[in-house]
This record gives sequence, C-alpha cells and structure tokens, in this order.
Amino acid sequence: MKSKLRVAVPRPLRTLLTYLPNTDTVAVGCRVSVPLGHTSSMGVVMGYDNGSGAAKAYALKTIRQVLDKEALLDQHLIDLLQWAAAYYHYPIGEVVFAALPKLLREGKALPDSTVWQAVEHPDAAKLLKHAKRQQAMYNWLNNQAQASPTETLREQFGSGWSNYLHSLQKKGLVEAIQPTSRLNTAIKNPSTKQTANTILQLTAQQTNCLQQCQTWMKTEKPRPILLQGITGSGKTEIYLRLMTEVLAQGRQVLVLVPEIGLTPQLLQRFQHYFPQQTLVSLHSKLSDTERWQAWLKARNQQANIIIGTRSVVFTPCPALGLIVVDEEHDQSFKQQDTFRYHGRDLAIKRAQLLNIPILLGSATPALETLHNVQTGRYHSTHLDQRPGLSRTPSLHVQDIRGQDLQSGLSPQTLLAIRRTLERDEQVMLFINRRGFAPLLLCPSCGWQGQCEHCSSSMTFHARQGKLICHHCAYQRAVYTECPQCYNPKLTTQGQGTERIELTLKHYFPDTPLVRIDRDSTSRKGALQQHLATIAQHKRLLIIGTQMLAKGHDFPNLTLVIILDVDQSLLSPEYHALERFGQLMTQVAGRAGRSHKAGQVILQTTQPQHPVLLTLLQQGYPAFAKQLLKERQRWQFPPYGYQALIRADAPEMDMALEILLQIKDVLTACNAVQLMGPTPAPLEKRAGRYRAQLLVQSTQRNLRHQCLSALIRQEKSLRTKKNVRWSIDIDPVELS
Repeated sequence: MKSKLRVAVPRPLRTLLTYLPNTDTVAVGCRVSVPLGHTSSMGVVMGYDNGSGAAKAYALKTIRQVLDKEALLDQHLIDLLQWAAAYYHYPIGEVVFAALPKLLREGKALPDSTVWQAVEHPDAAKLLKHAKRQQAMYNWLNNQAQASPTETLREQFGSGWSNYLHSLQKKGLVEAIQPTSRLNTAIKNPSTKQTANTILQLTAQQTNCLQQCQTWMKTEKPRPILLQGITGSGKTEIYLRLMTEVLAQGRQVLVLVPEIGLTPQLLQRFQHYFPQQTLVSLHSKLSDTERWQAWLKARNQQANIIIGTRSVVFTPCPALGLIVVDEEHDQSFKQQDTFRYHGRDLAIKRAQLLNIPILLGSATPALETLHNVQTGRYHSTHLDQRPGLSRTPSLHVQDIRGQDLQSGLSPQTLLAIRRTLERDEQVMLFINRRGFAPLLLCPSCGWQGQCEHCSSSMTFHARQGKLICHHCAYQRAVYTECPQCYNPKLTTQGQGTERIELTLKHYFPDTPLVRIDRDSTSRKGALQQHLATIAQHKRLLIIGTQMLAKGHDFPNLTLVIILDVDQSLLSPEYHALERFGQLMTQVAGRAGRSHKAGQVILQTTQPQHPVLLTLLQQGYPAFAKQLLKERQRWQFPPYGYQALIRADAPEMDMALEILLQIKDVLTACNAVQLMGPTPAPLEKRAGRYRAQLLVQSTQRNLRHQCLSALIRQEKSLRTKKNVRWSIDIDPVELS
C-alpha cells in the first residue's frame, strides 16, 4: 500500500491532514493541491504516515496534483517549522505558509533549478569549430564564477538556447548539477579574496576575540556565541573574518538584522569585503518578484551570503555553515501579530538542528541572552575598546526642570549645537517620535484630538496637514477650530521630529539638515539618499528616530542629543527600562566614531533616577546586572516564562468574557500564575476593544503543558461572533 502523506494546509488547524498520493513518489517538502471540504487547497507535504489501518486509509482522499518536481523545503527546515508551530502554539499550516514567499503561496511554479557548468575538454576548440553559438555558450559558462541556472541560460542566449545546451551536453562539454547533488559544488572555485582597501588590521583584543570564536566554532556541538562589544569596537570585522572561513569551505552564511535600513549598508560592506561572492537580501521593502528571486538564489546555492530581517530565518540554505544575528537584543526580531515568532530564537534553534555555529552580536545584549551566558548555555567574548584613535564619548545629564525650552530644547543644548557646528562637525538629535506634535488640544475647553477608532490621541503631521493615528493609521484633515467650543486657536503639545526640524531651521538657517524617520524614508531609496547626504557634509544637523540608533557609522558626528528620556524612565511596562538602556547606549555610540572626541547630552527631569545614574556612571553591564536582580526578585523573564493571551472584540465585556473562560481552563492546570484579565494599556485599537491575560510559570514545560491543554479545549470555549483571541509566547511588550 502507498505511504500516506501528512500535509500542512494554510488553515487555522492545529494538526497535519492525511492524504493518499496520486503517484508512487511525492517528495517531502513539495507543494500539492488537495481536496479540502467542498473546495481545493494548496498544501505542503511534511512527511509520510506509514502506520497501519487499512480500513481508515480507505476513506482518505487522494491529492489532486503535485505542484513541484522537487522539494521546496528540506528536512531541517521542516523540522524547524514543526518545532516553531509547537513552541508558539500556532497552526502548523499557517506557520509553513508564512515561511514561503508570496508568489509561491499563490501557486507560482518553481523554475528548473538545475545549474550548468562548463567541463574542461582537450578537444573543445575542435568540437566547437563550426558551431559559433555553442562556442559562445561554452565560453560564457567557462567564464562564470558559479554554475549557471537553466533560467539564466534561457535569458542570455534567447531562442535556440536549449538546442545549444543539449549539443554541448552530448559532446561532454557541459554538465548538469541537480539540487540533490549540489552541496558545496554550486559555488565554482569559491574565493574569499578581499580588496586591499577593505582589509583592516585587527587590534590585539579583536585578535583574541576572533581566536576564541574560531575555537568555539570548531567544537563537536557548538554553543551560541555572544559577541558583546561597545559601539564602534569592530564587531563587524569579527563577523567578516569568521564568514571568510565558512565561505572558503563552500558553505553559506545567513545574517539577520533588525531593521530594513541596515540591510543595504551591511550588504554594501560585505560586497566590498567579498567581491567574489554572491549576496542577496530579503526584506519587506522588496517587491514580491525580488523576494522570490532572492529566495530561489539562496535555495539553489547561487547565493552564499543571505542577509535579511526576521523572516529571512526561514530561507532555505542547503549549505548553511554559519548564522549571524546582528543587534541580537532588538525587539524588531519579534513578530507582533499573527504568527508571533522571535527571529533570533528561531535562528538559534535552526543552528542547533543543523549543528552549526551561531554568532549573536550586540553592544547591549538582551537580559535573556546575558542570563544564558551566566548559566553556561552560551559562550561569550567581549570587545570593550574602540580601535584606532576613536574614543568613547563623554556623557552629560542635563536637568531641564524650570528651563525655558524651545520645542523641547534647552538654552544649554542650543549653545552646544552652535559650538559643534562652528567646528564644522555634525550634530544628531534623537527623539523617538515622528510627526510635529503628539497632541492637538484646545486651551479654552480642554478638548483633545483623539482617534475615533482608538483610545489614543492623534499625532499632528504639519507637512501633510493631517492628524494621523500611529496605532491604526486613521487620518483626517487638521481641525481649524475646536469642535466643542469653536475656539479657532488650537495649540499643540509635545514635540516630534518635524517640530525639532522647524526649530533648528529657525536657529541655524544656513546649516544643512537631514531628518530620518518612517515618514521621510517611505520612498524606495530615500534612506540611502539621506545617508549619502550625511557622508558628503562635514557641517550638518541630523534628526531621527530609533532608525538611526543601530549600525550606522557617521565619522564626523561628535554631538548626540537625546530628548524625551523621561518617557521610558517613568513607564510602567517592565521591559521599558531594558529597552531604554539599550537605546540610549546605542544612540550614544553614534558619537566620536573617528579621531574626534564625542559628547552625549541627555535632557531629563529625572537626573537622579537610580537606573539612569547606573547606566551613565557604570555602563550597560552594571545596568543590566541591576535589572536582572530586579527580574529575579519578581520571577520575571529570564527567571520565569510568560505567555500573553490577548482578546479583542466589538465590546470590552466580550473580550473580558472569553479571557475569563480561558482563565478557568488554565486555573485547572494548577501550574501557572495568572494575572488578569484586564483591559490592555491601549484599550481600543482600530475600533476593537482589547483585553489581556498574563500567564507566568517558573518552568517552561509547565507553561506549555497548560497552554496545550487550553488548545485541546479550544472548541469547548463559548466564543461569541467577532471575538478573537491569540497566544503570544515570550512577549516583548505587554500592550
């Protein structure tokens, strides 16, 4: 009897479905069309069911069509996806299809992935003497650094290409390399030659760090390696040296970055360092076709360096030899809706499944990562010196209580800016809020410009002349008068990047200015243009949000001003202080990256805040140690394990009601601590009311046992129409 197939379909089902094959051979990892109810669905074959039970098998349906000649996903990637579905308690089919490019989810056919390379032959010239087109194809293949895919030959040689290729194959002048036999062979004569101007001499500390990593990477079962280095200490140079060794073996390297904005810059750095290598990037700013093509190049081993944001962790890389997670602490690695996975954590799991090394880099490691180092699960090495003449910037707290602020800027801050510009140096002002002002209000009656669909105020965007909700994206024209008392003189409160820009243009009209936030970089290529402007000008003002905090190197930047520090210091969310320390350290690290001394000014009304003083006086390691003690006291992660169950509904009572039912189920487990249900900090979003229930346990397995019990009883919950609920494992924010 034929083996039964276990198939994942893109439906909210917690299990795989079983079908009979329509042919003798159906590859695991390929797409199929299957009957589902009264319709058809695409599915992915995840494995075989060879169990007995002929009577039961008799009632099984047969797949309708095999859509791929070869597997899209290899066994390691299938194992990773099944682990992720179980760990995050998310439907397996939706996990699998989230890992595929959109065009493949929509049924686009996989092109022939056979690659071709020329074969050295003593009589090649004689055999091709009277076949000019065959000779052209042979010479072209012979000059390629890598074996070339069928599709490339079709595009390169046009009509008749297949005849030329077939003739060359018959003459023994070319050979085809199939996907199953391509490991370490698709990269023809792999080279890690660097251009002379990109090779930097390592410092003694960097050399020691590199040697430690090399030793750890060669162990039988490599553990994750934390590379903790202050900003500007040369972590990327260590990445490049370690990548060189892996690429020289014909292996692939997967690099995860938190922000789209970092991808082009890192890609350019790698291209300069590895001019002989093929690199691709995958991120949400690419078109569907661009993502699909990059995905195929990685899968077919036509690319050896693959860089991208969190979803790149699902990219097939048959010859994967190293994973690098840059800025591993960044919360952007956590998906905040639907399939709420953490890209860094899945990268660690993927490395474990493949038994390959993974490098986690950060100047400000996550508390969970530091805890894993303390408990011996991870290796750790440090870079606490900047190479060359660059120095760590000096930090100054500026007490702005009672100050006459100009759009949030104190007189001392404006003076520091002026003096820096007079030296033909650059100044960066950091405020993590885009728009002109976060609030429009009436001074007469107290009316505030609230979003109609959220329990939040709308941000005034002066350039667009609109009020925009940053939670649901609803927008409307700015009010010309108060809708309650008809006062025509409305005012704004607070400041965003646009307001700071206007103020600086008033005080420094002759100084070029660049504003970098989501609004100013929405157009494709805009960020690269802004970064080019920064590189071209010595004397410059830079305003930005957290997009500027990570990875960018501005050699002439000597003054960094951090505004609105108090928002994080006074937040009730326990993750806020960790993020504050990370962001402040990262932003401060932009200053003084060359031989010029850097200075950082933090404006605050809380100059004696103990956490702030620890960060400034003792640095991030002591700051993190203090937070870990506090987390241990309350058994918060990493000393406890959390899940946040969220519900949303047309009415708050409906959201709370379903969470109360869920709480009853979980209470019966008697193994977890439950907090709530309560309305979410942002009670209403996009017209729906939100509530949440926090689940906490001192043991990860007990948390999962309770949530698995909940999933098993899911159908018994009395869920009203239009009520939705979800599970967020290891939440990074409780909002």
